[in-house]
Amino acid sequence: MRIALQNFTGGEISPTLSARYDLSRYRNCVACMENMLPGLHGDVARRPGTRFLAALEASAVLLPFCFSSLPSQNFILVLEEKSLRIATTGGITASPVIPTPYAAQDLLDICHAQVGDVVYLAHPAYPLHKIVRRDAEGGSYAWSIEEVHLNTSLPAPAAPGLSFTGSGGSYTLRYKVAAVDANGRQSLASAAGECPNARHPSDWVVGNSTSISWPAVAGAAEYNIYREEAGYFGFIGVSSGTSFSDQNYKADTTDTPREDWNPFADGNNPGVVAFHQQRMVLAATPGTPQAFYMSRTGDFESFRKSRPLQDDDPVEYLIASGSIDSVTWVASFGDLLVGTSGSEYKASGGDGSAITPQKVSTTAQSYWGSAGLAPIIIGNSVLHVQRHGSRVRDLFYSLEKDGYAGNDLSILAPHLFEGHTIKQWAYQQTPGSTIWCVRDDGLLLAFTYMKEHDIWGWSRHITDGKVLSVAAVADEGGDALVMVVQRTVAGSTRYFLERLAPVWADSQPVAEAYFVDCGLSIRASTPTREVAGLEHLEGCALAVLADGSPVEGCVVRGGSIELPYAATLVQAGLPYASVLSPLPVESDLSSGTTLAQSRAYGTCSLRLYRSVGGQYGPSRSELYDLPFMPERWAEAVQPFSGDLACAPSGGWDNQASIWLVQQRPLPFRILALTLDITFA
Repeated sequence: MRIALQNFTGGEISPTLSARYDLSRYRNCVACMENMLPGLHGDVARRPGTRFLAALEASAVLLPFCFSSLPSQNFILVLEEKSLRIATTGGITASPVIPTPYAAQDLLDICHAQVGDVVYLAHPAYPLHKIVRRDAEGGSYAWSIEEVHLNTSLPAPAAPGLSFTGSGGSYTLRYKVAAVDANGRQSLASAAGECPNARHPSDWVVGNSTSISWPAVAGAAEYNIYREEAGYFGFIGVSSGTSFSDQNYKADTTDTPREDWNPFADGNNPGVVAFHQQRMVLAATPGTPQAFYMSRTGDFESFRKSRPLQDDDPVEYLIASGSIDSVTWVASFGDLLVGTSGSEYKASGGDGSAITPQKVSTTAQSYWGSAGLAPIIIGNSVLHVQRHGSRVRDLFYSLEKDGYAGNDLSILAPHLFEGHTIKQWAYQQTPGSTIWCVRDDGLLLAFTYMKEHDIWGWSRHITDGKVLSVAAVADEGGDALVMVVQRTVAGSTRYFLERLAPVWADSQPVAEAYFVDCGLSIRASTPTREVAGLEHLEGCALAVLADGSPVEGCVVRGGSIELPYAATLVQAGLPYASVLSPLPVESDLSSGTTLAQSRAYGTCSLRLYRSVGGQYGPSRSELYDLPFMPERWAEAVQPFSGDLACAPSGGWDNQASIWLVQQRPLPFRILALTLDITFA
């Protein structure tokens, strides 16, 4: 039998599916995809290496700061024990270390949401905080972290003085004044000023009026004036000065002064933060874990209410599900989607209208339950982690259901999740549409996902250490993935800030190929044999590509390595192996199924694209070299595109396969495999 495998977008699947060749995705999946990524065209290529950016004092958690598509406007927030540092995709900036209140064990549980230059941080054990970026001299930025004090504004004015003009009566007029700043934020109202022995406004005649005056409030741009009517203080006008004349204006009792309301006082701190319809959404407080709250429209830090409630007043909603299902995440996705530990809900104002205090309702969309990891929005889908942290699901609008439906995206690869949880993830849109997931044991998983083309598949990425945190921000030519990696160097535990290198482009020579971990690209103005700057890998045996030719046997001593020949461009770092092995080939023949039949491989063909070398064999422990030229160190190897024949041998076996491995710091990209298989 001769069979071609030319689509690897299904990624690695569980060994328990090795007999399920009836599945439509079986031919697109593999038994092992390690340190390789499926391409959107069906090919599979070696993942790029990681570049060393900086050494860290201890473990850290990364949060993205994405202001615009310009790389210079995007940063990485490096949160360590009680401290914050600012980094770019090129390393730690010169900004000073900023003290924070967060203990190391709480960093991964921080929920964050950004609006403009401000990133809000929510954790139930800490008051709400925000990281603020401000312009500084010299075109740089000043960073700070501040506790959020809700409902802050200008101070309330003093009680106004009143004077009624005209013949008196037995009615007491009462007025309040509120200060308004240049941003439209309104203070609390003053104490009521009273004018006894006046007339009710309905009894005023020509010549009746009330003069109102009050002391100025520093910072006020204008003042709102309110008059009591039927027990409410209704709006009657605005003054840019400190006085106002009431000429019997109608009091609008649907527009009343604000009153303080803070559901997060006394340690009832929110654990979830998001933004929706110009409101900040806070949820998951210790006192009411199943409730969510929305700020005033356009004033994220104000939860002051009017009486009676107005459409732009804050919103409070308690999800009544029959059990206490804590809110675990909130996402703005047209509707407000709310994940809880038991269900996923859609919150809306009804009939496509905005949510208001009087118009808000929730409808359950699914009953899987969600973990506390913030969801990722990709195109028309929302991806979230199921309740126990070991399954990934998507949510998308279904016309048939007239609501949200979803799938278990990890159903084919449960072996990657059993006994583990996902601690953090980040979405790298370009290149490849990949979600990078940090497993609790430090293994990095990649999920390639493009729903509109039915592309979704998992791969695992192993490095000499543990990945602790990831974040993605826009960079030149695509998104940059930055990570914190724990490694053992010279017997000591070290923590490094690293970034995934850009994909090796077709326009680049092989000398630019970067396939080492925790490494550096070192350029010299003139050819040199001694390569310095590698102190962070002291004592380590490195993989080296020097002017496009692989070099072996280099060990870092005194922060340097010595090459056997002089070179100008050196890629040096820790080696890693990229491995691909297809599933056993199974089919229904005229004589019956091939399951359990012994088989052997004859001549196989690899269709490669801009690849150099690699190995093949019947098992991971029995490998043979693919040819690559030239064989001299001082010359660059030449990438190969085309078909390359090999014979994996290995004898007869009922699950015989072929293993393809690249261990040198060289590219390896497979477009298709053609396999000749003989069944006994």
